[in-house]
Amino acid sequence: MTRRVARRVFPTLTGPLPSRAELERIVDDKEAWEALFEHPLGTAIESRFSHDLVRGVVLTDALIGTFTHAHDQSLRQNRCFLYHVIGNGTGEWNVPLGGMGALTDALTDAALAACAEILVGHEVLSVATDGTAAEVRYRTVRGEGVLAAGSVLANVAPATLARLLGEEPEQPAPEGAQLKVNMLLRRLPRLRDRAVAPRNAFAGTFHIAESYSQLDAAYREAAEGRLPSLPPSEIYCHSLTDPSILGPELAERGYHTLTLFGLHMPARLFEGTDGVAREEALRATMAPLDACLEEPIADCLALDADGLPCIEARTPLDLEADLGLPGGNIFHRDLSFPYGGEGTGRWGVETAHRNVLLCGAGAIRGGGVSGIPGHNAAMAVLGH
Repeated sequence: MTRRVARRVFPTLTGPLPSRAELERIVDDKEAWEALFEHPLGTAIESRFSHDLVRGVVLTDALIGTFTHAHDQSLRQNRCFLYHVIGNGTGEWNVPLGGMGALTDALTDAALAACAEILVGHEVLSVATDGTAAEVRYRTVRGEGVLAAGSVLANVAPATLARLLGEEPEQPAPEGAQLKVNMLLRRLPRLRDRAVAPRNAFAGTFHIAESYSQLDAAYREAAEGRLPSLPPSEIYCHSLTDPSILGPELAERGYHTLTLFGLHMPARLFEGTDGVAREEALRATMAPLDACLEEPIADCLALDADGLPCIEARTPLDLEADLGLPGGNIFHRDLSFPYGGEGTGRWGVETAHRNVLLCGAGAIRGGGVSGIPGHNAAMAVLGH
């Protein structure tokens, strides 16, 4: 069912924004439309799968960076799920060879070839516009300055853009809800189940404490303001898929990256704790991982030049402080269904100001690192 929907919906993401009725006609599948766009996702999952673990693994696509549960009447879980299962029209989202840095390098090369000027270390202080011309005021270590522009494309959260425009945001950004743990390993850990080779176990998505009932229990605990007693998480070993993200020397020595994405870790759990809650969350999250292994993951971590283990944990509040994401929300705000309504504009990137456009995750059809909002903002500027 999701494959059929993916084939029909994905091609619409880089075209003018369809209306709800238009997208329903494009999907042309009443059962799928009701399951994914009308009713809480838990209903569809429970009617199709009976095993607690299978249900949970399916549900995880609805919870990445989204603090919700299977039967949330707001359908924010449906929106998150939909974006995860329609990638490339098959449900497969690809990653660039060489890691995300290769993508930014390619964007840089394309921009410079088109005679763009790239300025770094410029903190934007405000944006002013009359709908035709705009001014962007910025600050650097040398002082403040102003740039004039015909159009402004903003890759910031809508709430952040409202502040820069001197306006009140339409609604506060919902809090982020993830614990991100980055690790560099000297080698992959051995599993407690010796029948499974580590390279096979970590080649896909390694799910930990993510059965349907475990996900629900963790959500309920976090919603009550408590750290989940069994934090759900999943692990990706990108260096198995693409060794080029490591330097040749590290790859030759058998090193690997390991990225853990912890679910149901809302920003509220970390407020006012001065980092103590981060360390507690890290220990609680690593415990169920270690339970799957023959050796603690700490024994496999590489050491930096100071002899410290190569591991970092980032909470929603860390992302807010480091990257300016309101509440640490990786999607900038709640994801939207990929259709428009009154006032959403032709491309889903428009704001109340004709020459100020969103080109980041907060746009309609935004989220993740697809590049779709940037494409659509460019189409809007070009007048397509």
